[in-house]
Amino acid sequence: MADISAMHTKQPLGVTTLLSESFSIFFGNFFKVFQLAFGPALIGLLLSGALLGFGVVAGTAVPDISGPGFAIAIVLTILIQIVVYAVTTALLVQLAYDAKLNRQPRLGRYFGPAFASVVPLVVLSFISGILFMIGFSLLIVPGLWIYAVFCVLAPAIVIEGAGFGGLGRSARLTKEYRWPIVGLMVLFLLILIGINMITGFAIGIISVLVGSVALDLILNAIMSTFGAGLASILVALIYARLREIKEGVSVDQIAGVFD
Repeated sequence: MADISAMHTKQPLGVTTLLSESFSIFFGNFFKVFQLAFGPALIGLLLSGALLGFGVVAGTAVPDISGPGFAIAIVLTILIQIVVYAVTTALLVQLAYDAKLNRQPRLGRYFGPAFASVVPLVVLSFISGILFMIGFSLLIVPGLWIYAVFCVLAPAIVIEGAGFGGLGRSARLTKEYRWPIVGLMVLFLLILIGINMITGFAIGIISVLVGSVALDLILNAIMSTFGAGLASILVALIYARLREIKEGVSVDQIAGVFD
């Protein structure tokens, strides 16, 4: 009986290991992460600036909410950011696997799978985002739980080619591990907020001294790159860990799809 109960013992997610490994991969491949993520972040800010005003996006101006086109501009801006998220995440989850296996990152090979995944990733990210916002409005915790349910959506689509079945695939993988994922994400966000406060203070001083909207946009894109890079790597590692626990699939087997 003891042997049977041991077989059914739930393996730990490994929150601290995942978190520390995410930072290790990020800083160990900082310039390559920057190469992949900075371009989409800057393009997203420029497109948003064209809709809302560059000063608004840079944080140096107040938006004019009285105009009839403001609501449309906001919706389009949200869609732009979702596309930026989709492209960035699709690129970086591949980098994370190469880095975890100590393989030389192959940046040029990431774009094919990334762009092939963009449409389902954008559509499903939009749907999961709406569900998250609904849940978040209900005392925050339900939103965090919903985020945990769909947190490995991106690698499921990019790595497995799950397509529009990505929501269901993420839900199956995260089952029984959603609260540990919530704890991991809360801890990650607290660390990220602390980092953003420090870098934001430094950026604010630079912005005041220079007084350039263009520089503000570039600095904001750098901050977005930092956050998106860390988050995408963490999500990729969560996905790999869940597949290891539930399906006995190792990281090298997962990453072998790119060979």
